[in-house]
Amino acid sequence: MRAFSADIRSRIHDACLQGESTSEVAERFAVSSAFVRRLLQRFRETCSLCPKSGKRGPTPKLAAREHELRAAIAITPDATAAEHNRRLNLGVSDTTVWRTIRRLGLTFKKSRSQQANKNVPM
Repeated sequence: MRAFSADIRSRIHDACLQGESTSEVAERFAVSSAFVRRLLQRFRETCSLCPKSGKRGPTPKLAAREHELRAAIAITPDATAAEHNRRLNLGVSDTTVWRTIRRLGLTFKKSRSQQANKNVPM
């Protein structure tokens, strides 16, 4: 969801300074009362009505070790996520390694030197 414009934020702040209650301001501007309270709190703490900047959400678990993972995949592109996890001793689940590889845009390539799968009928 996009942030509310600076104009709406300043009008909400002005309405609160005029003495309107939080619920009245929220109803008048079609926002939640929690948003009005947080906006006033942010203004008290930072003297700013601007929205928070930056990416939201937690930092990926392997963010600090992405360069190691890239190097390992460059050396052995046919290894699975579980094999990379064991070799690098990452301390996370294989699914986390797989998701990190996908997020980095890397792929698994099978080695052309491997024998054909004997379980698949020809």
